[in-house]
Formats: sequence, C-alpha cells, structure tokens
Amino acid sequence: MNLITSKITIQKGVFVGARAFIMPGVTVGEYAVVGAGSLVIKNVEKNTIVGGNPAKLIKPRSFE
Repeated sequence: MNLITSKITIQKGVFVGARAFIMPGVTVGEYAVVGAGSLVIKNVEKNTIVGGNPAKLIKPRSFE
C-alpha cells in the first residue's frame, strides 16, 4: 500500500470551524469561512462561506 500525500493551502484570514476536515490538495482562499464539522473536498474561493458534508457554498462574504 502506497501513501500519497498532497499539501493543504490555507491562505490568510481564513476561519476554520471546529472538527472541520480539509482533504489533501485543497486550497482555502483568503478570508473564507469553513463551517464547523464540514468536509472540504474542493477548493474554496476567497471571501466565501462554506459548510456541510461535502462542503458547499452558503453565501459570498461581504465586508460592508
């Protein structure tokens, strides 16, 4: 059995909720929010809020 690894990239200003799983090879963009207990299997765009299993877009994040 071979173990294949990939890096996880978490950019600046990201909030990751408790017990969230981020799979290898995924990038979480700047100022994104990953909800607690989420399973992130795809890249997360910057300034978004994601959650669920698998994680999906909940809404864009605004700073106004």
